[in-house]
Amino acid sequence: MKNILIITGDGGESYETLYAKHRFQEAAYGVQIAAPSKKMMNLVIHDFEPGWDTYVERKGYYVDSDLSFDEVDTSVFDAVLLIGGRAPEFLRNDQRVISIVQQFNNDEKYIFAICHGIQILVTAGLVRDKNITCYEHVKFEVEACGGTFIGKDQAVRDGRIVTGQTWQSHPDFYRMVFECLHE
Repeated sequence: MKNILIITGDGGESYETLYAKHRFQEAAYGVQIAAPSKKMMNLVIHDFEPGWDTYVERKGYYVDSDLSFDEVDTSVFDAVLLIGGRAPEFLRNDQRVISIVQQFNNDEKYIFAICHGIQILVTAGLVRDKNITCYEHVKFEVEACGGTFIGKDQAVRDGRIVTGQTWQSHPDFYRMVFECLHE
């Protein structure tokens, strides 16, 4: 059985978090959510409204984290998923998160990131010389850190890293994610 670690926190995107958790459970994978502490987290809903130049944010669902970042043992997981939403803004400043993601990279395991989750990849130094897609407002960070932004594709795979633009990219993103996990 494959085991997947999902990283998020308060302000993580509801749909991205729950969709991932349910898809992995449906595939009979072990899935655990790690956050700054083990608790019930407040997720958000990011959506696009006609007439707005950017997304809007609403209160979303709650989800319990299974582990704190201090409790994560990367050796028991086959892959990590970095969820978007507002959470990556602060999670990318948590050295525990960066160390976890870098360990997955060092162990040559899969790293999946969607939407603003790519901000964690950027901070971990994992976008240099990589083809990356993400929410368009993270494009500058990717390019400033040596990555190549691919805007025409909803999901992009570069080696063991798979990135997706937004929750609207789920069909393409999870098709690639599951292709990786079946290899």
